[in-house]
Amino acid sequence: MSTTNLETAVGNQPLKRVVIDPVTRVEGHGKVTLLLDEDNRVQQARLHIVEFRGFEKFIQGRPYWEVPIVVQRLCGICPVSHQLAAGKAIDQIVGAQLSPAATKLRRLLHWGQVLQSHALHFFHLASPDLLFGFDSEVQKRNIFGVIAEHPTVALEGVQIRRYGQEIIKAISGKKIHGVVVMPGGMNKAMKPEEVKTLAAGIGEIVGFCVKAVALAKRLYQEHRNRHEAFGRIESPFLGLIGPDGELELYDGGIRVKEADGSRFVDQYPCNDYMHLVREQVKNWSYMKFPYLIDKGPEYGWYRVGPLARLNNCDRITTPLAEAERVGFLAAHQGLPQGALAYHWARMIEALHCAEAIREMLGDPDLMSDDLVRIGERHFEGIGVIEAPRGTLFHHYEVNDEGLVTRANLIVSTTSNNQAMNESIRRVAIDRLNGANLTPELLNEIEVAIRAYDPCLSCATHAVGRMPLVVELEAADGTRVGAISRDEAGTIAIG
Repeated sequence: MSTTNLETAVGNQPLKRVVIDPVTRVEGHGKVTLLLDEDNRVQQARLHIVEFRGFEKFIQGRPYWEVPIVVQRLCGICPVSHQLAAGKAIDQIVGAQLSPAATKLRRLLHWGQVLQSHALHFFHLASPDLLFGFDSEVQKRNIFGVIAEHPTVALEGVQIRRYGQEIIKAISGKKIHGVVVMPGGMNKAMKPEEVKTLAAGIGEIVGFCVKAVALAKRLYQEHRNRHEAFGRIESPFLGLIGPDGELELYDGGIRVKEADGSRFVDQYPCNDYMHLVREQVKNWSYMKFPYLIDKGPEYGWYRVGPLARLNNCDRITTPLAEAERVGFLAAHQGLPQGALAYHWARMIEALHCAEAIREMLGDPDLMSDDLVRIGERHFEGIGVIEAPRGTLFHHYEVNDEGLVTRANLIVSTTSNNQAMNESIRRVAIDRLNGANLTPELLNEIEVAIRAYDPCLSCATHAVGRMPLVVELEAADGTRVGAISRDEAGTIAIG
């Protein structure tokens, strides 16, 4: 549902409030409020996260060896990322130096996770907007419309995601919330027949990913002017890179690039992240606002995720994805900044994961029994990984009894929090048209949010036609317009 009331700006200027509640076709639950002055100029745009989960608190008091299994329950879409980030932190607590076999299994698991998550977002959540247009009929602007009018696209998207899930299942025993990462390594190797089956299907998946990149590229370039300007903001980009500046999803140092392409930090140690990034709390959202300490909270916000990673890295180690990265950057003047460039970058990463999986499936270490190595105990561990949505930080401290005394998690969507708010404001300024409330306006604001592939609760996945009401009041409180959508997806204006 939606509420409206009269707000007051600095100088006692009355403001109108427009509320979009809930935001749809994203993972989790949130709402948007827009504050407009008497001339309908946007003065403020906010994305509110309305759920409280409290994982950082209820992890406290648990044994450290339980943490990788517990924290994956944060999310049903990217549990592998949380399990791996926590696993890397716990490895430090037990003083582990992972064996080559354990490292390769974790990397393969992570590539499968990123592949299936990127496919889910692009084909199921974003493609209806991209294929049919932001202002297309709401009745078909969903995955069922894609299946009806673009069955091949829909089917190949399903097959890419299913393959990623099969990778996860083969390694961890389950497609969702498997149990495989343990302190110092992994608890089982792959079976030869599992490797053989996966190897037989990866060539087709690489081909599907090549087509997906071509589709994302075509859809972006067909509407180039609009897509480059849509939700466009300029910001620094943060992410992991390998020792030679290559795209790195599992390990590496932190690189931050300014919007102009210059480097703010390079190969910054992940274990010192707390001296680079700080979190700010605001009273209107349960999601925190990270920022670069040296820039301060007002100017230090940044972006993470596929766009940040492609803008940050110097190269991709797999040939097909590298060729696409070069073309992606060449198609823009300077670093791509528009929110919708995330979709194109996302599918280049999916192609990279498919290529990396194909190469890794030929490695006999996947079937090795050398899986766990434990060293000297420590009392603190920090695990950083590139989750599908961006850089993910897990930080734990434990006591002599091995119980967690402190936990700090900076999830990917949290790092994009301010950026999403800025993109929403950009779209609202460009597209809000006075009192003329339309379904298209609702969707365009949501399109800006979806570009970041947010996991708003990092646990749930909300998709479909959710009921919402948006009302607009004049500065004197008079109701001047409204639009609603019921559970069946029917739009009513007036």
